[in-house]
Amino acid sequence: MNVAPEHEPGTEIAESIGLLIQRGTRAGLYAALVEGVADGLDENAYPVLSGLARTGPRNAADLAAVIGLDRSGVSRHASRLEAAGLIRREPDPADRRSVLLVLTYTGIAAVEELRRRLAERITATLKEWPPDEAEAFARGLRRFVEEGPF
Repeated sequence: MNVAPEHEPGTEIAESIGLLIQRGTRAGLYAALVEGVADGLDENAYPVLSGLARTGPRNAADLAAVIGLDRSGVSRHASRLEAAGLIRREPDPADRRSVLLVLTYTGIAAVEELRRRLAERITATLKEWPPDEAEAFARGLRRFVEEGPF
């Protein structure tokens, strides 16, 4: 049986990923996640905090490359996060001219809350699915991320 190209799994997945990574989609999700978590944390600063949680201490230029923002944007958001007590700046032991952005204990707690909120939102959506479908989706998504084109 021939499947029309627009109905092939690869096409459907590509379209779905496209919707997920749209700035508006991400910003809407981030805004819902950060609401009331910490002063200075908004949907625009979320990627900086989340990126540091994933990568560990980084300078602004390196973090910018990882999270897809420019260095000046990372520095601007980092200043707000620092004023809120979520991150701190430390000298880079490997390069005296560089400064690392580091999560504080308050920042780590904020990230844990954000991850809890995201997991709750996903779990709430998947409760509408048959359990075997939700489990298969979780396994399939993990495999796709680990083995896929990324």
